[in-house]
Amino acid sequence: MPAPEERVQLRHPEQGKAAPRIERWKYEALKRAILKVVPRKEPRLPFARLATAVARQLTRAERAKLGSLPWYAISVKLDLEARGFLRRIPGAAPQRLIRLK
Repeated sequence: MPAPEERVQLRHPEQGKAAPRIERWKYEALKRAILKVVPRKEPRLPFARLATAVARQLTRAERAKLGSLPWYAISVKLDLEARGFLRRIPGAAPQRLIRLK
């Protein structure tokens, strides 16, 4: 029987909100892609463009095995906010992101 894949418990930036557990390879691939596309300074990345920008950073094989790319991108984005890698620009509408680490 094969060993279960290692999973990462995601965090949510809002206290008390639950976050899912996902396979480590998915987390690492999405984290790498998100941190590559979210800039450290102007212009900030509009949230609406996140999934498309992330998709361009993933290999065809990763995209095929991933499943719902927008769902995973949002989940990992929230985790990266909770861990201090990303921040939403306060008062920006639509939501815009900046990389901190």
